[in-house]
Amino acid sequence: MFVKKMKKILVVFDGTHFSEGAFEFTRAMNEQQPVLLTGVFLPQADYAGFFNYGDAVTAPLYIPVLDVNEEIIQKNISRFKTLCQKHGIEHRVHEDYLDFALPALKKETQFADLLIIGSESFYNYISIRESNEFVQDTLHNAECPVLVVPEKFDFPVNNILCYDGSEPSVYAIKQFAYLFPEMTKNPSLLIYAMGNADTDIPDEMNIEELVSRHYPNLTITRLPIKTGKNLREWVAEKEGSIIISGSFGRSMLSRLFKNSFASGIINDHRLPVFIAHK
Repeated sequence: MFVKKMKKILVVFDGTHFSEGAFEFTRAMNEQQPVLLTGVFLPQADYAGFFNYGDAVTAPLYIPVLDVNEEIIQKNISRFKTLCQKHGIEHRVHEDYLDFALPALKKETQFADLLIIGSESFYNYISIRESNEFVQDTLHNAECPVLVVPEKFDFPVNNILCYDGSEPSVYAIKQFAYLFPEMTKNPSLLIYAMGNADTDIPDEMNIEELVSRHYPNLTITRLPIKTGKNLREWVAEKEGSIIISGSFGRSMLSRLFKNSFASGIINDHRLPVFIAHK
């Protein structure tokens, strides 16, 4: 008997700012493969510390709320439900936004395939420095892969696989393939950035054997790029792409990402960024 596969997606909105980008990406995903979408609507909150706690014991009991506009939140919840019904998306909504506990939200990521956040709506009330910290905390503490989506983007028709020889980078590439098998057919570019053109790609034969099994339209390239700014400018030219990256380590590519690349791409709201870690 054939069983239709379905992803369980968690999308978190700043309740007063409905992220069109986050929803649009989910809608396009649902057209490729059905999803179960759970919407979480938070009032204006102290997002900088949102995922900054190690466990449920040390975490505060409730999200630190700065402001509540229940009328706007209810309108956004209604809009979410209407759009889901219009596009045939099976959905759930957490309507207990005033009492939603931090440990509950963090735990919910343990039972989701993917967490989606809008890269712009969450930044409306926090500084650039704090937004970087928020994204890094989210990526570090979420127990499922995280997709950060700009408000305006072209749905990806190309994949940029960021490989630095580390276990996390390989893990992210595999997780993306498992979650988005329909997107692995797109042209995929595995990039290895290094300081000079003579540097060998770590475990080149092994990574090629693995990745080419999942991404049939694959190209592998070495980029002799020395700064995060150079890498960021290179990626900015790759419209219609999605960035796939592991958690930050100590390799050259990871340092480039941490210093200016990943946070720069997210803050510039250019491309969707998929990040996974164990």
